[in-house]
Amino acid sequence: MLKKGIFFSVFLWGAYSLWADSKPVIVNTDIPSAFPTTYSGELTISDKPLQKKINYKKSSYQYGHFRITPLAEFKVAARVLSSQHYNRGLESELSPVDLALGWGPMSRPEIVDEFSIRQSNRFYFWRTEHFPIPRQDVISNSANMHIIPASPGIERTLKEVKKGQKVKFKGYLVRVDMDSGWHWVSSLTRNDSGNGACEVVLVDDLTIM
Repeated sequence: MLKKGIFFSVFLWGAYSLWADSKPVIVNTDIPSAFPTTYSGELTISDKPLQKKINYKKSSYQYGHFRITPLAEFKVAARVLSSQHYNRGLESELSPVDLALGWGPMSRPEIVDEFSIRQSNRFYFWRTEHFPIPRQDVISNSANMHIIPASPGIERTLKEVKKGQKVKFKGYLVRVDMDSGWHWVSSLTRNDSGNGACEVVLVDDLTIM
């Protein structure tokens, strides 16, 4: 959308949202042990996220009325562009916080300062009057991620994350299903935008750097 100069909004959302009142539920500590990992090496916020194809037989984990299926191993270090807490809807039972993250050029303060960034209703919005980097570089170096904490401790740390901080975490890009047909599916690329472009991440290790 163009309004008195350049105005672009990127809408990054993992899937259709069904909104209803519900009590948040903390994912228990059994989830990480259900899926093996093969991570190695360290990332910095200058690096792109690491995504690895699962090299073991894919299995699902049943958590209450949710079925969680790993799609890929995932690891990221990034600057927090925005943090939004949620306590309503099915999604919030698994993911109480969305993090809008930037890495590479979108982790640099002099670049980020050129943008107005906010989150709402599981969307990530940005706008600028002047592009310091190409538009596609903004898209491919930032994302809105729905974080599913794999333990109470990770959830506590997640809720402490603030805009401007640097974080690193690892886990899995996942698909979440219910018998009713409701589902939430992670994007598997950093180059997309619009509806369905969010990452849905089961996080089993989170550090505020």
